[in-house]
Amino acid sequence: MGTHFILVGLLFICGLCLGQECRRELLVNVDFPGADIKSLWSPGAEHCQYLCTQHPTCLFFSFIRPDWTRDKRQFFCYLKATPSGRPKHQHPILGITSGFSLKPCYPDPQPCLPRVYHHTVFHGRDYKSLFTADHEECQRACTHDPDCQFFDFVKSGFPHKGSRYKCHLKYGWNIPRIPIIIRSASRISGFSQRIQHTQNFGTGHQTLKACEGKLFPHTNIPGFDIDILPAVSPEHCQTFCSVRPLCTYFSYISHTFKCYLKSNPHQMARTAAAGITSGLPTRFCQPNNNWIKKTYVGIDFPHSDIRNFITDGVESCQRTCTEDPSCQYFSIVSKRHCFLKRVITMPAPPSVKKEAHLVAGFSLRNCPYKAT
Repeated sequence: MGTHFILVGLLFICGLCLGQECRRELLVNVDFPGADIKSLWSPGAEHCQYLCTQHPTCLFFSFIRPDWTRDKRQFFCYLKATPSGRPKHQHPILGITSGFSLKPCYPDPQPCLPRVYHHTVFHGRDYKSLFTADHEECQRACTHDPDCQFFDFVKSGFPHKGSRYKCHLKYGWNIPRIPIIIRSASRISGFSQRIQHTQNFGTGHQTLKACEGKLFPHTNIPGFDIDILPAVSPEHCQTFCSVRPLCTYFSYISHTFKCYLKSNPHQMARTAAAGITSGLPTRFCQPNNNWIKKTYVGIDFPHSDIRNFITDGVESCQRTCTEDPSCQYFSIVSKRHCFLKRVITMPAPPSVKKEAHLVAGFSLRNCPYKAT
């Protein structure tokens, strides 16, 4: 697709971290039992620590390493929290590494993830494959492809000869995906104005022509769904299609807030349909991003709170969200009670497994050095 949207300054300074100690160390062969709030796949303890850092309420974690032998939970990252902010218990146990959120440490909002993981595969999210000489070249290909967030590579010893040296490029969501959108008369919601969408085609800095994007009101494009996401408007849905490799067009149903991303490069059959807006992704231009600037009356973005407070109106709530680098979006109740919110936007594979003769890793795009 050749389109890459970059979020600028969305992460990490959180109300939960105020007054908490910065603790970067990892506790090897230590478990923090209980207090789980979510589990995610992760290839390593450092990556798990960043997941905890970006999660709105996670304060500490335990990671089940690949050398764990008691059951099949290898690569599980358990995000945890307690009212005190500290684990209630610590148990010595082989195969688990634990640690703390980096929220109090003010880490880089777009973490560099240089480590590669041998005998590991990231299942899912493939959009392109090619053959490369080794995993380092595969990582360079991922780094220079604006859509690629992570990859895996098949080494020469893999049993199936036809798959050897194959490099699988994989996408990840680097814009906030709001888990739930509902109607509520007393709520008004919106987005941080720090979100800046720019396009990167791997050709250096250039001035891009502004574009509105093509929408088809009262139109459905049935079939060929590849993803369904909550979205607050057709323009919001269009953004998801624009950052999703292989998305060729979309349909948005306004009364359910459902965004249907679709893939069929061969045809686009449109039909008249009330309450549905369809459209095309933006390519090779700078979208106006008006959906970010608006506030949405009667709409609530529940959950994912990082902090809340009493304020004097919607503009003040949005301004505070914009000034807080950790805030991505907000909801305000009765024009007084402001809730700041965020979700994880770092690269996070949907599944991680042990597999001989494979190597997995991440794009180096966020690193101070880049693969050349």
